[in-house]
Amino acid sequence: MKIVIVGGGFAGINLAKELGNVKGIEVTLVDKNNYNFFPPLIYQVATAYLEPSSISYPFRKFFAGKKNLTFRLGEVIKVNQEQNTIELNNGELSYDYLVFATGAETSYFGMENVKKNAIPMKTLNDAIEMRNKLLQNMEKAAICKDTRKRRKLLTIVVAGGGPTGVEVSGMFAEMRKGVLLKEYPELSTSASNIYLVDGGDALLSPMSKKSQQDTYDELTKMGVVVKLNTRVVDFNGDTVFFANGESIDTKNLIWAAGVTAKEFEGIAPESYGRGKRLATDEFNKIHNTANIYAIGDTCIQLTDKNFPSGHPQVAQVAIQQGKNLAKNFISLMNNKPLKPFEYKDKGSMAIIGKNKAVVDIPKPKMHFNGFIAWMVWLFIHLISLITYRNRLQTFYNWMVAYFAKDQSFRMIIRPEKRAKSSDLKV
Repeated sequence: MKIVIVGGGFAGINLAKELGNVKGIEVTLVDKNNYNFFPPLIYQVATAYLEPSSISYPFRKFFAGKKNLTFRLGEVIKVNQEQNTIELNNGELSYDYLVFATGAETSYFGMENVKKNAIPMKTLNDAIEMRNKLLQNMEKAAICKDTRKRRKLLTIVVAGGGPTGVEVSGMFAEMRKGVLLKEYPELSTSASNIYLVDGGDALLSPMSKKSQQDTYDELTKMGVVVKLNTRVVDFNGDTVFFANGESIDTKNLIWAAGVTAKEFEGIAPESYGRGKRLATDEFNKIHNTANIYAIGDTCIQLTDKNFPSGHPQVAQVAIQQGKNLAKNFISLMNNKPLKPFEYKDKGSMAIIGKNKAVVDIPKPKMHFNGFIAWMVWLFIHLISLITYRNRLQTFYNWMVAYFAKDQSFRMIIRPEKRAKSSDLKV
């Protein structure tokens, strides 16, 4: 049985991991990057509290010793369902079963200026770009004599009140009180604001009312200006414009407001559901296909009785779907019954700042905040990292940051030449 997995995020890597060294199954994982990374912590790379290697790991090193797992660097161009092949930007692959685990990408809701000028927060590349841009703007502000221009360079607007928006806002608030005062004495008297804006009426909308209120209160105490029912409609690189007619002058709009799935040539339009997500049955097989599956953020499954509108696009769904599909492939090979996917919700959490977090657990229904929730957040994120090396490295960096109240990763690293997809062609 030849299985091709497209995408090496939470869903793809867990599927591959479960199939490692299983006799009779050959797995090829395709990804445009040669490494797996941990999205919940990219904001800490973006704010220079972790280095990229702390939350990433090469696929080939991860697959070493697993004889039936291979890696292919590339991007999917087209699916040929009749021939059971996929065309990549650097060749072709055949399959018996194809699995899309491509996650989601940033959605700008059709706003081209926002897409052009805002800083996205979805990939490791985004995190490094964000770190570079923010550090560059701070250096510019340090030598800027014009008060208005300096304020514009230092003001940060974060769009999106989900976990990423909340966490990055809290991190900036702490940096403003610590790093900015210590390392940029030229800016100690400069005015700057951190705004967190969201089009809804609450932060962390999927979480409990207690978590939403705790988060709002803590961020406000930290000096973050929270603006709810406020939707971004434009950003020209100097000013963020909102639907209610208000605006904020800034050079920094961090976009954490929306995601969308990817579309693939060769997959019929009727196979897609809401948000361009691939619609699947209870076994994660894509509608109107014979042997193509989708797992994680890129799929929408309406067969789970507890989630009739589809599962949330979170890590635990992707991990559980990857593991369930692996068991079903093994059952399929052995002519055994398949197991429908049912999501087991283990809870939701978000970190706000040092010793500040919120955690909701559904069964039994419980809510934590403050230091206990912060410790739970740290533990869960540590054990969720893919390797022991990642866990130890991240734990060490966190301890240094906790006791020293700082980290030393604020380097502006600017490659002279950007990698292009054409660079992969032979």
